[in-house]
Amino acid sequence: MMQQSTAPAGDDPGWFAKAAPEDEGFLPGLGARLDQAIADGKVWNLHGLVVLRSGKAVLERYFGGEDRARGVGALGHVVFTPDTLHDLRSCSKSIVGLLYGIALQQGQVPPPEAPLFSAFPEYADLAHRDGRDRLLIQHVLTMAMGTDWDESSFPYSDPRNSEIAMDAAPDRYRYILERPVIDVPGAHWAYCGGTTALLAGIIAKGTGKALHDFARESLFGPLGMGATEWVTDDDGEPIAASGVRMSTRDLARIGMMMLNGGEVNGRSVVPAEWLARCVTPFVSADELRRYGYQWFVLDIAFGKPKGWAVGRLERMWMAQGEGGQRLFVIPALDLVIAVTAGNYEREDQWMPPTRVLREIVLAQLR
Repeated sequence: MMQQSTAPAGDDPGWFAKAAPEDEGFLPGLGARLDQAIADGKVWNLHGLVVLRSGKAVLERYFGGEDRARGVGALGHVVFTPDTLHDLRSCSKSIVGLLYGIALQQGQVPPPEAPLFSAFPEYADLAHRDGRDRLLIQHVLTMAMGTDWDESSFPYSDPRNSEIAMDAAPDRYRYILERPVIDVPGAHWAYCGGTTALLAGIIAKGTGKALHDFARESLFGPLGMGATEWVTDDDGEPIAASGVRMSTRDLARIGMMMLNGGEVNGRSVVPAEWLARCVTPFVSADELRRYGYQWFVLDIAFGKPKGWAVGRLERMWMAQGEGGQRLFVIPALDLVIAVTAGNYEREDQWMPPTRVLREIVLAQLR
């Protein structure tokens, strides 16, 4: 099921001014580099690409391709436009992370340092079993609960996958909260859509609003977004970890807001202090990625742009979703790259957005 906003699509007078890439520090031929990468087979099944530099749209391209929608299935061949909604899949997690900070500023949810079960008193029977009294909301925000959760060993079509088991459980919150504690909370990262479900539940309880309604009111609307959807399960619960659908343009708006310290047109939308926490590494996700509050953080090298020393590392923030959905934010380059794609359930799905990022960054050497 889809929970859809009523915001109109169509012309977007609030969209960023356009600029030629070479006028914003890129080598000539940015679009040609992308075309060549596609022709060479380095990038495939790309649906949408938006590049914002210094607050201007320097590249915006849309394509046609096969697509799917969470909870619906195959959509067939879709000709994408600036208004076409697209699954963000697990980029939804990063959006929920932002929403938690907004609700915290409003005094409607507990702080990260609060015990997790203080937000779920209805599950008090679980609170003191197996060391669960050590769990804090920060452990949920950072996917470092230390509980028995496995979304990696089995595909999402397999009922042994923990997220699929959660969705099938009669009470998703009890299912998440009763997982055995098998590690020290905060010590290690484990990919866990259950953490996002818990955060969404806390937000809904605290605000008294459906998750999508709160998102429209507090984040999507202030950012000037068009129509959005948040997929729900048959029981009406939002699929918090992977259910958001929006246009590629609107995904890019989130990145630009983050570059601007949480502000849009001089108005604070997400508290700057919370954004800093979202993109502060708390735990390592793997050899390259670290994790903040539902956001990935990487340090990447750009070679020798702007006379920088060889090997100089700069921070990049990233939201990522299955199928090739990505939001890259690189503060040092004042750069936002939003990518939507249709490479669902492919082992090599990470390659096209990574190569798009590489081509764009390499062209920003002037």
